[in-house]
Amino acid sequence: MSSSMNVAKVKPLSFSRRLVPSAVSRGLSSSVTVSGYSGRSSAYAPSLRSIKCVSVSPEASIVSDTKKLADASKSTNLVPIFRCIFSDRLTPVLAYRCLVKEDDREAPSFLFESVEPGSQMSSVGRYSVVGAQPAMEIVAKEDKVIVMDHKSGSLTEEYVEDPMEIPRKISESWNPDPQLVQDLPDAFCGGWVGFFSYDTVRYVEKRKLPFSKAPEDDRNLPDMHLGLYDDVVVFDHVEKKAYVIHWIRLDATVPYETAYSNGLQHLENLVSKLHDIAPPKLAAGNVNLQTRQFGPALENSNVTREEYKEAVVNAKEHILAGDIFQIVLSQRFERRTFADPFEVYRALRVVNPSPYMGYLQARGCILVASSPEILTKVKQNKIVNRPLAGTSRRGKTEVEDKRLEKELLENEKQGAEHIMLVDLGRNDVGKVAKYGSVKVEKLMNIERYSHVMHISSTVTGELQDDLSCWDTLRAALPVGTVSGAPKVKAMELIDELEPTRRGPYSGGFGGVSFTGDMDIALSLRTIVFPTASQYNTMYSYKDANKRREWVAYLQAGAGVVADSDPEDEHRECQNKAAGLARAIDLAESAFVKK
Repeated sequence: MSSSMNVAKVKPLSFSRRLVPSAVSRGLSSSVTVSGYSGRSSAYAPSLRSIKCVSVSPEASIVSDTKKLADASKSTNLVPIFRCIFSDRLTPVLAYRCLVKEDDREAPSFLFESVEPGSQMSSVGRYSVVGAQPAMEIVAKEDKVIVMDHKSGSLTEEYVEDPMEIPRKISESWNPDPQLVQDLPDAFCGGWVGFFSYDTVRYVEKRKLPFSKAPEDDRNLPDMHLGLYDDVVVFDHVEKKAYVIHWIRLDATVPYETAYSNGLQHLENLVSKLHDIAPPKLAAGNVNLQTRQFGPALENSNVTREEYKEAVVNAKEHILAGDIFQIVLSQRFERRTFADPFEVYRALRVVNPSPYMGYLQARGCILVASSPEILTKVKQNKIVNRPLAGTSRRGKTEVEDKRLEKELLENEKQGAEHIMLVDLGRNDVGKVAKYGSVKVEKLMNIERYSHVMHISSTVTGELQDDLSCWDTLRAALPVGTVSGAPKVKAMELIDELEPTRRGPYSGGFGGVSFTGDMDIALSLRTIVFPTASQYNTMYSYKDANKRREWVAYLQAGAGVVADSDPEDEHRECQNKAAGLARAIDLAESAFVKK
């Protein structure tokens, strides 16, 4: 597409250029190279070798491992090295703060944690992952793409038909062999990390869901932001150790011995940031879960109560006319807080632990998430789709808990909605899976979390040989639990009935690894903190700590079917958002109101 097309319709991206490489001041390149990595020839496309640092002595490591590196350099140009360290004096939260300073809230970085669901109770997930200082970033707004290569100090801008093709093509240049990375933990160990907004579906459904028909874009957040992380720290909570991982880039112009030596030095510097320097101070906070059961009334919404109820009535008319079977209508609440987003994340870990806990600093916004649901997952070519629909509170006693489980499973309305979403999941997986491989491995199981229980099913399939995880993502966007059925028609109606673009809400966040695996969570139970200058309310000089007042967006939706009551659906949105706001209450109580 010509770089002159549609220039007028795309507003400048809402993020600071403070961290953009210095080359920006010298002008912009006219195109983005996607055939190789970081502008290099595809002859040096990244692939993988794992070389374990078996010795404390850098000299001994070089002697013992450069022979392996020499073999690897003949066919690969991206090599992971790592150090294992004790994690008994280091937590994921502290590690993140060691790598990203408290006042550096625009630096792309992430902290991912998890709680594993169970039939009786949940437990802490085995791995947590921390990453900072990506080697490359891709930021997309509609059809405009900015690529920042921090290694070379270059920045390029381009208008393209499908921005998702750029990270995909870079990823396809990798040629890993899983056997060569067997020393690494069974977790995300490096690659792309970021978010895909709900509106990225418009890259897939260009004719029926064009950006020109999208609702008002009142926040101007990116539609996609990805960082390529060469450095990550993976915590193994079972073995009580942490893997500090660095990926070495091999270049034809640099001898592999030099690349390896430089890589070891970089790795040691990374370890020293975690262990050898004075750790940053983290406020202990005062955990008072009785602050409020829910947050204050969320009356500041992008729609009024009557407008939302009218939208529900309109949606029911389409259901009765046979246009759709179900639709998810959301509304976006706004709240101001002096609690820092990272403090809110620390509180959210206590208030609502979930399978996909995430703190993600991206261009234009910070996401604080506690998602219970997968958008899409691909591991060693196995596709996983896990519809989660049907919710009940937990009982105060085991007897009450069992009674509520029975009532939830026997609720005809909840059951019908869940089966409908399982069918949608089977359809999404079937688009990219080998014929006959799609299975419903689990149907209508109960998963219990600290405060609620959900009905969950698991749909799997084997990825077609000529497709990649990126095809799986395109097929899944967005899942039926946040759109409706049939999906495309429901999304067309969402464009008509919701007044503003959803942005990150109901899109996805997560990672695509160097090994080709993908794990993207659905952006539900996610607080969005914009970081652009127009959202900086400066500091309140009435506040003793001169804290910044943040704008927090909490969006929630309700599934509308033929017999839905508009008032009930509005209340469901409020209750979901208020439950999320409880984390802000706790953060304010623990860290602000002292």
